[in-house]
Amino acid sequence: MAAATSPSPAFTVSVKTLCAFGAKAGDLDLRFVPAPSAQEGQAGHRLVQARRGAGYESEIALSSRHEQLHVRGRADGYDTHRRRVEEIKTFRGDFEAIKANHRALHWAQARTYAWMLCERDALEQAEVALVYLDLGTEREVVLEETCTREALREHFDRLCGGFLAWAEQEAAHRAGLDEALDALSFPHGEFRAGQRDLAQAVYRSAVSQRCLLAQAPTGIGKTVATLFPLLKARPGRKLDKIYFLTAKTSGRSIALNALRTMDRERAPLRVLELAAREKVCEYPGRACNGEACPLARGFYDRLPAARSEAARAAWLDREAVRSIALAHEVCPYFLAQELVRWSDVIVGDYNYYFDGSAFLFGLMKEEDWRVALLVDEAHNLLDRARGMYSAQLEAQAVDAVRGKAPPFIKKALGQLQREWLLLQRDQASAYEARDEIPERFTRALQDVVAVMAEHFTARPDDAHGLLQQCFFDLLQFSRLADSFGKHSVFECMVGDDAERMLAIRNLVPAPFLEGRFVDCNSAACFSGTLAPFSFYRDTLGLPEDTATLDVGSPFRSEQLTVRVAMDVSTRFRDRDRSLTALTDIIAGQFAGHPGNYLAFFSSFDYLASASAAFAERHPEIPAWSQSRGMREADRDAFLARFIAGGQGIGFAVLGGAFGEGIDLPGDRLVGAFVASLGLPQYNEPNEIMRERMHALFGDGYEYTYVYPGLQKVVQAAGRVIRTETDAGVLYLLDDRFAREEIRALLPAWWHVQPLFAAQR
Repeated sequence: MAAATSPSPAFTVSVKTLCAFGAKAGDLDLRFVPAPSAQEGQAGHRLVQARRGAGYESEIALSSRHEQLHVRGRADGYDTHRRRVEEIKTFRGDFEAIKANHRALHWAQARTYAWMLCERDALEQAEVALVYLDLGTEREVVLEETCTREALREHFDRLCGGFLAWAEQEAAHRAGLDEALDALSFPHGEFRAGQRDLAQAVYRSAVSQRCLLAQAPTGIGKTVATLFPLLKARPGRKLDKIYFLTAKTSGRSIALNALRTMDRERAPLRVLELAAREKVCEYPGRACNGEACPLARGFYDRLPAARSEAARAAWLDREAVRSIALAHEVCPYFLAQELVRWSDVIVGDYNYYFDGSAFLFGLMKEEDWRVALLVDEAHNLLDRARGMYSAQLEAQAVDAVRGKAPPFIKKALGQLQREWLLLQRDQASAYEARDEIPERFTRALQDVVAVMAEHFTARPDDAHGLLQQCFFDLLQFSRLADSFGKHSVFECMVGDDAERMLAIRNLVPAPFLEGRFVDCNSAACFSGTLAPFSFYRDTLGLPEDTATLDVGSPFRSEQLTVRVAMDVSTRFRDRDRSLTALTDIIAGQFAGHPGNYLAFFSSFDYLASASAAFAERHPEIPAWSQSRGMREADRDAFLARFIAGGQGIGFAVLGGAFGEGIDLPGDRLVGAFVASLGLPQYNEPNEIMRERMHALFGDGYEYTYVYPGLQKVVQAAGRVIRTETDAGVLYLLDDRFAREEIRALLPAWWHVQPLFAAQR
């Protein structure tokens, strides 16, 4: 009767999460060991369970309670005759290579299940067994101990006590945050024109659990207009996390700045920035294990104190995480990953959610979180996702590895190379696209991946350098070969030096991304250029019921003078003879209205020709140019030339580092010249894409050339007008901009005027 009248538990946690929180100990150890897949692990569990005799129970659902904490889970196996609880794990290779912190976690899970069975069956003691199954040999390694009921209860209470204190703290944080968010006001008092429409659409998408495609002009404050409504929706929708995903570091900075404007004293958000591993590593070049790196040594022993300080700090940008990590002598990168569980808003790169092995997506699924997704500058996601689901192999690189590889790897690579030669034996042209990958090549690829995985399992210290990189390249290619379909093309290439290359090039990432959109609570993809919506919905895999919003511009047409040069052609065949007219237009505008301008060109080669012609004809005008492979310091120096009241022409590549994501308000930039429609190069790979796009969507030319090209033009033009008080000029230097079908894809607020030679 007492149990029936006791209050319901306030918190529920899985055995896995409980043990991961309180039982991990020792070093961080990321020495690469190929882990069994989920399917292999499940098959291994079934194999062990099938070997057991009568009286053996499998996959037993268990639960227990500690004060206000309800713990539940599913034990792998229980021998009722021996009263033995089994926790089954699968591995390959050397049993001794199983990491100490993993074994500590496995023991904690097994003892927790043992306590639950003692409680269920009123047992005074139980045998606890870790059963490790080697998938290569199907041999079991069993570790056993006998535990009393009291010892198991103490272990359970200790784990639960630590977690319950944290859970109560987190519940108080969430309750206080939700109350504060209910009262949160828009940080800038009044919405700008267009901001309210965007904010309302994002809020509605969160409430209705739908996806949203929103096109909104650059300069209206899209970031704060998307974050604010999700914060307001969080309490009612019981959202666990907001993921703000960006393509570039600058996007992360803008999101963090927007979050700083929120009233964080009243609404103490925990904001976490995820930065790339190579950007935050304190000991570059060292392996991530306790033997090589002092910040990996004892990582899990010091993690609880670092985690507690981080929770109190709340603002966890890159520098704050680093400061806390170094104070507790733990790795900043992996501390940040641990802190995702306890943060409210996570700001990071696209790949953390959309990549094939995406960390944020995996954690969301594992923890069953309700996540609202914000995809910043979403027009960039298409090319980024294509890259995530593409792979390339170079025969020369494989040859180099084969020459130094152990004998059995050398043999497997040799078989792969023979199939590769057979595959390209009759190839007459430098480029050839195919709709299928030969089965014999795929089998040889799978064989070499299996052999290399087995080698790294037995000798994890060999997992570095060229051999490891070759393995990762082959593994990625093999995985994409398994999922190959109409969304991708198999390319066979022969270089100038007879170098052979193979590629799986993704054309439509929709099949890979659609599940990522379906599984979140809501997703808002927003950008200054998302027209037409159907193009992005089709290629990114957004649901059919995705809502759309085209926010009217707050800018007036008189703020931006737009002129189309009707007698200039930047078509490839016309470029040389149009350079004189083009450079004279730029110089003429500068002479009439001196100031800072950007001139955009479709390629570095075209940029070089134009800047050389400009310097020859108009040497008196200051000019500077973007270069290939520009380092961050050089990019900063390029932008530093655009000072208030300055004068000169910056020559840049359309779609490059200066075509979007930079902010030069006022007279830091007074005009732009775009000498291209931005159409991708006409070549065989793009023609293959056009044919595939036509077969899938019916608009092959537009999907391949026109829409991606015009998106870059509008982004570049968006650098000129940043605020309601800005004014400037835009020259579209190609007669094709006057075509009706092209004009329809340009912003409606632009008032385009023709420009003829006689007017210059």
